[in-house]
Amino acid sequence: MKKIVVLTGAGMSVESGLSTFRDAGGLWENYPVQQVASHEGWEADPELVTNFYNMLRKKLLGAKPNEGHDLVAKLQEKYDVTVVTQNVDNLHEMAGSKNVIHLHGELMKVCSSNDPYNAKFVQTLDAKNSQVVPGTKAGDGSLLRPFIVFFGESVPMIEPAAAEAQKADIFIIIGTSLNVYPAAGLVQYVNSDVPVYLIDPKPVMAGGYHKVIQIQKGASDGMKELYTKLMEK
Repeated sequence: MKKIVVLTGAGMSVESGLSTFRDAGGLWENYPVQQVASHEGWEADPELVTNFYNMLRKKLLGAKPNEGHDLVAKLQEKYDVTVVTQNVDNLHEMAGSKNVIHLHGELMKVCSSNDPYNAKFVQTLDAKNSQVVPGTKAGDGSLLRPFIVFFGESVPMIEPAAAEAQKADIFIIIGTSLNVYPAAGLVQYVNSDVPVYLIDPKPVMAGGYHKVIQIQKGASDGMKELYTKLMEK
């Protein structure tokens, strides 16, 4: 069974009604990034940060996977598929994708602020229990914080993602450009003879990767075109 690795960014979830962070009207517009998505911001005002991610969870609970998410999951019928996502939503899992690596953390999880990656203190929230009361403690006595990679923190899942990229027979990028880390970094791990498909409505500079084939469409329409092609092979 051939292996497909799919790298997804913010453009993947736009059609599900989730704003991208940096575009006009995006989530950061009313909040300075450093205030709600950095370690310094967390230290300065954990209550504000906790409430910000409570608000994001409410938005996420009203969202559903779009056709792009569904088609990525359907590729599993014929291929061994690993999804590497820069998104913190769980829409890939909701659509049925089995192997998902979250580079930037997961919105529906909370963790220890002293030891974020200690699995003993990571808790998964659900629809009935999605709101964290500011001041709630983790199992080690530290404040419970969002299980999110804040700006300036290391990205521990980049190594497993790179290992998957090295094994890819087909590499697909959806909703993120080759000019943005970590997409550009992960493509460097893909073998030079592996086809790379990039789905994005905006023209993207392929950065010298001669095998990049761009489908200049949104996530759902682009995946419809590519899904048909890959299922015919």
